[in-house]
Amino acid sequence: MTIKRCAISAVIFLMTASLWTSAQEVKKIVFNGYGGGMLLHTGYLQGTIDELGYDAKGPTFGIGGVLRIGLGKHFRLGTEGYMSTAGRLGNGSYIKYGWGGLLGDCHWKCGRFYPYIGLTVGGGGRTTFIMTEGGSHDWDPEPNAVLNKCTFLALSPFIGCEYAVGKAIRLNLKMDWMNAIKGGHLLSPSGPRLYLGFTFCH
Repeated sequence: MTIKRCAISAVIFLMTASLWTSAQEVKKIVFNGYGGGMLLHTGYLQGTIDELGYDAKGPTFGIGGVLRIGLGKHFRLGTEGYMSTAGRLGNGSYIKYGWGGLLGDCHWKCGRFYPYIGLTVGGGGRTTFIMTEGGSHDWDPEPNAVLNKCTFLALSPFIGCEYAVGKAIRLNLKMDWMNAIKGGHLLSPSGPRLYLGFTFCH
């Protein structure tokens, strides 16, 4: 928990410092373009559902998108949302997450590269379907299955880098760390994810 708090505090400090610097340079926050795009992501889920005595572990995959506007030289505000599924749990079991929120980040230009760091504040929902017996390959009723849903609030610090392929297209590589801060039970998401996709800017 201490490492997570330090990471979140560092992100907030860097965003605040960059915003203050940008404001000093331009004397006021001004609109500085917009951008957005789609990203694929992957991660790994591992945990135990104590109520069932069930160990869930496996890779997660998903897709989503981001939309941002530039304010000043370094600061951007926007929103993002994603869906992610751990579907290789056996017997047709799966755990699915959908989440999104408002984000702020600070970015810098280094030639064709645009490194950035930021924080997303939001939340989402989790659907867990566990079959302890049987399988999904037939049409037989499955008496030993559990369906559970919950919602959660979350903070998600992230770091990444965009590479300018052209004037309006950038290759985007990003990593975040989801932290469920409320509603956290039965494997609410917590851990790193890796994103890769394209974003368009104007």
